[in-house]
Amino acid sequence: MGGTWRRRAAPAAPLALALVLLAATGCDGTPDARPEPTAAPSAPVPRVCDRPAPGPAKAPAGAVTVDPAVTGDLAAKTRSSPPGTTFWLRPGTHRLGPDRYAQVVPKEGNTYLGAPGAVLDGRTTNQYAFGGAARDVTLRHLTVRGFVAPHDEGVVNHDSADGWVIEHTTIRNNTGAGLMAGARQRVRASCLRDNGQYGMNAYKAGDRITGLVVEGNEITGNNTGDWERKRPGCGCTGGIKFWAVDGADVRGNWVHDNRGAGLWADTNNNDFRIEDNVLEANDGAALIYETSYNAVVRGNTIRRNNWVEGRRYADRGDTFPFATVYVSESGGEPRVPARTDRIEIHRNVLEDNWSGITLWENADRFCNSPANTSSGDCTLLVKDTARCAQPGIAAAPLHSDCRWKTQRVDIHHNRFLLDKSVVDCADRCDRMAVLANYGTYPDWSPYQGERVAEAITHGQDNRWHDNVYVGAWKFVAHDPSRVLDRGQWQGAPYRQDAGSTFRTRDGG
Repeated sequence: MGGTWRRRAAPAAPLALALVLLAATGCDGTPDARPEPTAAPSAPVPRVCDRPAPGPAKAPAGAVTVDPAVTGDLAAKTRSSPPGTTFWLRPGTHRLGPDRYAQVVPKEGNTYLGAPGAVLDGRTTNQYAFGGAARDVTLRHLTVRGFVAPHDEGVVNHDSADGWVIEHTTIRNNTGAGLMAGARQRVRASCLRDNGQYGMNAYKAGDRITGLVVEGNEITGNNTGDWERKRPGCGCTGGIKFWAVDGADVRGNWVHDNRGAGLWADTNNNDFRIEDNVLEANDGAALIYETSYNAVVRGNTIRRNNWVEGRRYADRGDTFPFATVYVSESGGEPRVPARTDRIEIHRNVLEDNWSGITLWENADRFCNSPANTSSGDCTLLVKDTARCAQPGIAAAPLHSDCRWKTQRVDIHHNRFLLDKSVVDCADRCDRMAVLANYGTYPDWSPYQGERVAEAITHGQDNRWHDNVYVGAWKFVAHDPSRVLDRGQWQGAPYRQDAGSTFRTRDGG
């Protein structure tokens, strides 16, 4: 996986909320008053898929009532009503017209409320449920199911319009992505379940998504189509996939039992807060943060992830330490404005996952390299991608700015627990790693040899410290062949995990 597993092509298609959150301060360096983690947080997970909040039993004053007995009533009444209209869907199964493009096209400021038992069913005929460019649309208390969006496209907010609010809504059993995202989108207390590709695909063609909030949702069972097996290396799955999102708060969610990764931020994302989530039993990594910048990952419970994909790579003899939190060509960058200028991973509990945290940088992946699988994208530091070529790339500033760097990653005050009998592994599920490959490609690359491996290991301010380890952990540094014990990891020249404690068994 390490040197070759990456994406791919970008996607083609264009509150009444009860949460129990731990107290937290900002990502700007303000002291965090939380105690050191000693056990997994006991806050309840948001079980919104099995226990959805009921919608209004009667139509609100001034709302347009939609009748499930009339096929296409919702789309027709949307067309005939002015912007800002509230629609109340009666109990029952609502259907669109028989054409595959019979989706609802809201007008600006429309609100769609479902009564208890209101379902919008695509009958495996309609591709999309809600589309168009209207801003500030709200969906509440509605179940959306049975739509057949194509690969890389979405069912709700198909065209990634801005300012949508999705609350207390169930989006399940659709193909493609259950939900797309636009700027200022709020997704709260909703169920994204058993969709064919993604629960949500946060991607907007030709634009960056700003101000995204994903809070208190249950995101489970997605990627029923098993797309990574159909298209190996596509990087096109996950409970949620984020692309070019600038500013996201992902908090208080229960992300579990997805086929593949739970949360995956891929390509020029920036300024993420991923906090107080429960990420568990996902087949792949709980979190992948790839070719992106500046994030805080804190207060999360991360357990029993990566058993399927980690074991798959180990069984085929791959020595790459594919971990449950995977930071790939991503780091803190002060020149990219954000609420932090680092990637800080702290005060999390990681329990019985297939390995821990891996910091990785592909020496051959940079702007204009054929090994850059991010479809021709370049870093946020270089606007004219053509400049990333010889001879200019061999010297400052392009030598640094033309590559995504895993740098300024601070991993501290976490609790790492591993019982190999629970994970059912003898080896390779016990790794913490910081490494790169030997640079070889292309022949004009200025990063050949061990340059990148030396930089990520010793020169880019990547630090573990003040953590608690329980179990038989090993450590990988520089390259996959350097597997270290605790003493080697803490000693020269690596000097990692100062102030950390190590125990074979949990003493509380």
